[in-house]
Amino acid sequence: MSEQRETRILMISPDSKLTPDQLVRAVHAMVPEISIKETCYGCLVEGTRETVKKVVEQVRQIYRNEVFSKRRGYPQGDPRRCRAQHGTRPGFTQLEAEWECLPLIQYALNEIDAGNGAYEVPAEKKPIPVKEMKDICEAYR
Repeated sequence: MSEQRETRILMISPDSKLTPDQLVRAVHAMVPEISIKETCYGCLVEGTRETVKKVVEQVRQIYRNEVFSKRRGYPQGDPRRCRAQHGTRPGFTQLEAEWECLPLIQYALNEIDAGNGAYEVPAEKKPIPVKEMKDICEAYR
């Protein structure tokens, strides 16, 4: 992929009511000079870096904590990755694992947005003295 073009994955959180079709239609309406491919988890967006950046910013404004983005290393339809051309899919397992974590991330971001993001720093843990550790071990023999 050239330095001027970028492909991004827009992935919808499983807890969102948004569908990939709705996301694709919204992205199409944002910027006309972009290539979009609908996927089962959201869509792939490809275009100039500036255009893709603009799309990602607009998607974040509309679907704040529902759609997540990450850069993709290969352009759309690349024969090394395209199943239609018998390409491999080595990154799908990682993508699936990330997708499963999105509801937790979405919940945390929604809580922070709602002002419920109070976080208490845990007390500092100190190592147990060796003698105390020996006593604990001997007590449970």
